[in-house]
Amino acid sequence: LDLDTAKEELEEFIPHVREMSDSSIRKMAGRDLTRFKDFKKQGIAIKFGRFSQKENDQIRKNVKEFLSLTGIENAEKLLFTSRYPEEKETINRLKAEFLFCGKIAEGIPRPWRLIYYRARKIFDPNNYKGRYTKEEKEKLKKYYAIHGNDWKKISEMMSRSNLSVAMKYSEIKSINYGPWTKEETQKLMHAVEDVIRKRSKLEAEKSSSEKSRRNLSIDREKLYQKLPWTEIETKVGTRYWRQCKQKWNSILTSKMTKGQELYKGTKGLQAKINLIKRLYEMKVEDANEVNWEELSNAIGDVPRAYVQAKFYKLKVSCVPLWQRKTFPEIIDYLYDEKLPELEEKL
Repeated sequence: LDLDTAKEELEEFIPHVREMSDSSIRKMAGRDLTRFKDFKKQGIAIKFGRFSQKENDQIRKNVKEFLSLTGIENAEKLLFTSRYPEEKETINRLKAEFLFCGKIAEGIPRPWRLIYYRARKIFDPNNYKGRYTKEEKEKLKKYYAIHGNDWKKISEMMSRSNLSVAMKYSEIKSINYGPWTKEETQKLMHAVEDVIRKRSKLEAEKSSSEKSRRNLSIDREKLYQKLPWTEIETKVGTRYWRQCKQKWNSILTSKMTKGQELYKGTKGLQAKINLIKRLYEMKVEDANEVNWEELSNAIGDVPRAYVQAKFYKLKVSCVPLWQRKTFPEIIDYLYDEKLPELEEKL
């Protein structure tokens, strides 16, 4: 396909495709477009966001089958071939011969690039090494001073994954962990406003509506969904991205609820009861299948992140050994054991 046709056809599945680089669009047209069309015929929508347990299991299955098909020794050699320079040529030949790109993405309605990154995260032995020691943090700062954002090089030097070292540096470079100052809060609000306005102006220009250009209105969902937190972190300067996200959600919750305490006293008990009942009625197999937006009115007019945080606190404090339970088992326990207790207390 020529580039314009590729953009046009991909836009049905990836609304923001025109914001991507030409090389990324070409790769996506080659790796994903046929897959996307096949999923559409089956009535399956293309997904983004966090991977479900079912998708993670499918990735593991795809990798296992590809290793069996090619005789490549293990997932690390398959997904981190550059770590094995003496075998690199042979492994790359086998990957090309047995259509690695298509095989690893089988049965998963997502862009190939996201599936590949997820597979690398699952199978990287350097990705699960526990907390960073004080010495490691000092090394990370020193390596960053020398190599900048070359996370691949730094990850090799520290025997940690690319993602791990990048995220940890983002966290430790900001020394402020205390209460937010008024100045920091203002910086955060201006940073969020900047990125939302930029995005909305682009959309307004695409729609070529003079009215929408003159009077820029923001859908409420855009205030808390898929914001570029690393960009916002840079603008704030003194906090890392997760702190920015948590603070912004607390600001939004306060504004949307006009400062009311929705999760205390009898209101809090009723909110927990409503949340458990609604989750039980949904009968979903994975937390990623929950429509948290729809659930928000079980507590009140709040952002989805607020509801997710309250559910997390509920399962951690009420469900014994919750880490070993499936999502349906957690919901069943809350419904059978915790709900009667909450209703009696109310």
